[in-house]
Parts: sequence; structure tokens; C-alpha cells
Amino acid sequence: PYFHSDEIRANFDALENKDVCIAGRLMSKRIMGKASFCNIQDRNGLMQSYVSKNDIGEEDYAAFKKYDIGDIIGIKGFVFKTKTGEISVHAKEVVLLSKSLQVLPEKFHGLKDQELRYRQRYVDLIVNPESRDTFIKRSKIITEIRRFLDAKGFLEVETPVLQTIPGGASARVYEIGRVFRNEGISVRHNPEFTLMELYQAYTDYKGMMDITEEMFRTVAQNVLGTTKITYGGYDLDLGQPFERITMTDAVKQFTGVDFDQVKDTEEAKKIAAEKGVEFEERPV
Repeated sequence: PYFHSDEIRANFDALENKDVCIAGRLMSKRIMGKASFCNIQDRNGLMQSYVSKNDIGEEDYAAFKKYDIGDIIGIKGFVFKTKTGEISVHAKEVVLLSKSLQVLPEKFHGLKDQELRYRQRYVDLIVNPESRDTFIKRSKIITEIRRFLDAKGFLEVETPVLQTIPGGASARVYEIGRVFRNEGISVRHNPEFTLMELYQAYTDYKGMMDITEEMFRTVAQNVLGTTKITYGGYDLDLGQPFERITMTDAVKQFTGVDFDQVKDTEEAKKIAAEKGVEFEERPV
């Protein structure tokens, strides 16, 4: 039977000394004469395997030693724990499933270049576990958003991205799709991103706040199993009622500045400088 790496760990007591099949990308290997250890990575994590010439045969072991980091391999063997207590698979068979024709980034430094990470997302997902975890969560979040809105009777629609006539909606509909901007404001403003728009007839902005708050709470619970998250160094509980406050009142509450009383842009810049708020000089 085929297992993912996390399934083997979670069910070690039942699987110990039992044969399993596992497949993944070869991320590291330590050749020690007639025996070796290697780590393969599947979508759920890493699994160590012990590979011996006595178990898989001289020809297959010679081939295994030539496998490159990045190759996708399949391993059949029994589950055991090493002397250091690490759950592993003792290989009986090792087979090359797919050859990697490109060299992966050096493992200790990984893929750090921000532009390369965006342009070669597939490599980013291979070598950076944090990125892989983020994208798995992203996929689940979008699925849960759809499930939440569909259950409330909303209909997902698609409208043209490039159009000359402004579009609108007067029914219970939503849209999830890519949008493009040519703003160039800063590196924190991506010119392309995924956006969700939601329209509902016979409600007002308070009703939209209600559904937004409920959606955040429900999606967090279904994806993470909790409404408590940490973001930007802050502990947040999406299960608690959201504070509702206007932008002007928020600025006043946290800075003491009544923005409605600011006369012009120059005064706003002066106040921002006094409060340590960074801003960009942009032409009018």
C-alpha cells in the first residue's frame, strides 16, 4: 500500500515492520559504502530511507548511487526506527520514477532571490517548505470561500478582465479571479493578484461587514481548525466580534490626530513626519 510521509509517522505503531510504498523527490543522500541513507520529500514532508546493497541488489544499488538530488524515486520497504529514534523506511526496492534535468538550489541557502521565487514558483515550492505550506493553505482557503458562499445561495460568475464598459451586479453573485494593476506604487503593491468580489442585493454595508466577518471566521476554522492565528507578531482571534470603526475614527484613536481637521497636504505630511509615518513623495 502507498503512504504519504506524514501518514507513516502518524501510524507508526500499526505500520512498524510492515511493508509500505512511498514516493518523492530525492533531497539528500549519504553514501556509506554498501549502505546509504537518503531523504525523499513528498507533498506532506520528508521521509528517511535506509538503502543497502544487500537488500536491493548490487545493480540497483549502483544505480541508486548515481541518482541526482531532485530525482523522483519510489521506495518499497518496511517501516522501522533508527538507533536515534527516527522513523524510516528500510528499502527492499528502489526505482527511478522521473529524472530531474535541472539542478536544484544549494540546500543550505535555498531559493532566496525574490524575483526568481515568483518566476520559478515550482522551484520555490520544492526547496522552501514555508512556501509550500502557504500555497497548500491558499488552495484550501479558496475552496472554503467557495463552499461558504455557495451554501448561502451565492452564484460564482466570470466577467471579462479586459473590458471597456464598466461592469456591475445587482444579484447575489461573487467572482474569484486574477486582476492586473499598473500602479508601480512600491514593491509591496503587486501589479497582479487574486481578488474576490462579492455582490448582494437588498443589503447595505453593514450586511456586507456581517458576511465578511462570518466568512473569515468560518474559513479559518475549517482550514486551520482554530480561529486563533498569529500574524505580524500579533495574536488574533477571529472568533471574537470584529471591531467596526471608520477610517477617520481609527486614525484619531491610534494617533490622536483628527484627520478631518487637517487643512492640506503639507500639514498632513508634517503630522506624518512627527508621528514617524513613512510616505512616498509622489507628483500631484
